[in-house]
Amino acid sequence: MNFWKDRSVFVTGATGLLGSALVADLLAQGAKPVCLVRDWVPGSALVVTGNLNKCTCVTGDLQDLELLTRAINEHEVDTVFHLGAQTIVGTASRSPISTFESNIRGTWNILEACRRGGGLVERIIVASSDKAYGEHDILPYQEDAALQGRFPYDVSKSCADLISISYHQTYGLPICITRCGNLYGGGDLNFNRLVPGTIVSAMNDEAPVIRSDGKFLRDYFYVLDAVKAYLCLAEAMPREDICGEAFNFGNDEPLDVLQMVQRILKVMGKEELEPIVENQASHEIRRQFLDCAKAHRLLGWSPERSLDQALAETVAWYQTHLEDGEA
Repeated sequence: MNFWKDRSVFVTGATGLLGSALVADLLAQGAKPVCLVRDWVPGSALVVTGNLNKCTCVTGDLQDLELLTRAINEHEVDTVFHLGAQTIVGTASRSPISTFESNIRGTWNILEACRRGGGLVERIIVASSDKAYGEHDILPYQEDAALQGRFPYDVSKSCADLISISYHQTYGLPICITRCGNLYGGGDLNFNRLVPGTIVSAMNDEAPVIRSDGKFLRDYFYVLDAVKAYLCLAEAMPREDICGEAFNFGNDEPLDVLQMVQRILKVMGKEELEPIVENQASHEIRRQFLDCAKAHRLLGWSPERSLDQALAETVAWYQTHLEDGEA
C-alpha cells in the first residue's frame, strides 16, 4: 500500500527549495498537501510547476498561532513537515530579530498548534540544520553533540531544536528533528548561494565568486535525496526508538568551498574559469560536517546519488529553466 495516499500533510515553507520538492513527491504519491504560504514567489518551483494549484493553500505566517491551529484542525492534518524558516546566514546576521521570530517563535507556534490538535497529528518533522551544533573541535557531528550555536542563525536553530525536544518530552508530541548539510538543487532561486551562483556564472562564462577564503568545509546535500530522507523518517514514525530523536542527513563527502566550485565547473566543462576569492565571509563556522551513521542504522537510509550525479542533474535544471526564462 502507498503510505502517503490520501494523507493530509501540512507543509510550512512550501515555496522554498526543499518544500517545493517535497510537495511534488507527496502529490505524486497521492497525498493531500496543505501548504502554508506567506509570500507569493512566482519563480518558486511550487508555483512554476502548477503544483500549488493542486494543494490546499493556507495564506498566512508562522507568527499566527490561531491560523496554524485552525489549519491543522480543519484540514485534519495527519503529518506536519515544518520547513518554514529564515534560512540565509547573511540575512540572519543583518536582521537577527526577524530571524528569531521566524525560526524560534515559528517553531513553538507550530508545535503548540499540533498540541492543541488533541492527538490528531501522528508525526511531526522539524527541519533543523547542522548549524544548530555550533562549533566543535570533534568532527563529524554526531546527534548527541551539544547544541551551542553562537551566531544568530545558528542560535535560532539550536533554540528551535531544544523547543522541539521539550514538546516531545513534556507533552508526548511525536516529533523528530532533521539536521541536514547545505541543501542545493534545481529550483533554488537564491543566486547568492554557492551552487546556483556558481552555475549561473559558468553559464555566462564568468568567473564564479567565493565570499569566503574558499576553505570553509561543509556537507552539500542534494534536495531530492533530502526529500527521500524526510519521507523515510516520517514513514518510520512513531516508532519508540525514532520519536524524540534527531537525525543527521548528508552526503558523507565533506568538501571545502573551493573544491565544491571546482566540482561544479568540472561537471559543466568550464574548468578554465578561475574563481574570484573575496575572503569577506563573517559570522560563519569554518568546519562543519555530519556523521549520518544513525540514519543508516535505524532508518536504512542512504543518499541515492553521488555528488557528481546530483550536480549534473542540478546543472541540467538551470540550463533548461534559465534558457527558457522560467527562473
